[in-house]
Amino acid sequence: MLIGLISDTHDHVEHIKKAVSVFKDRKVDLVLHAGDYCSPFTIPLFDGLNLKGIFGNNDGDKFLLISKFQDIDAEIAGDFLSLESDGLKIALYHGTYPDITVSLCESGRYDVVISGHTHEIVEQQVGNTLWINPGTANGFDGKASIAFLDTESRDVEFLELN
Repeated sequence: MLIGLISDTHDHVEHIKKAVSVFKDRKVDLVLHAGDYCSPFTIPLFDGLNLKGIFGNNDGDKFLLISKFQDIDAEIAGDFLSLESDGLKIALYHGTYPDITVSLCESGRYDVVISGHTHEIVEQQVGNTLWINPGTANGFDGKASIAFLDTESRDVEFLELN
């Protein structure tokens, strides 16, 4: 199974469109968004994807975000999502509090922990847990990125959008 990973889009419409196009071209089975969409008007851009997400620290109108997710038949789980996909236990947390991210990784409860927030790409093994941060799809530092996780091989690929 191929999972698309994205975070910290921060209203960047062109990068969102490009990421969605790449996810569709690669026929990802699932897209996980680690938060910081910012404005609800960007959510319809994700239509057509099997999208699950959580809130980030910059997401304002949470009720409208929930409504926009429902409009495209997607799921937004609040501040944290725990799911199982293709036999992997996955935690999705924005990363607002680094100690929580580290605790999730060190707990041993998850095969994969996906976070965002720092806008920095991370692929790090913490015990038996793979920690991934796809970076920022907005590209604040000039480098907009997304990632892919192959659940069978546990291989991670990062892709620049700009």
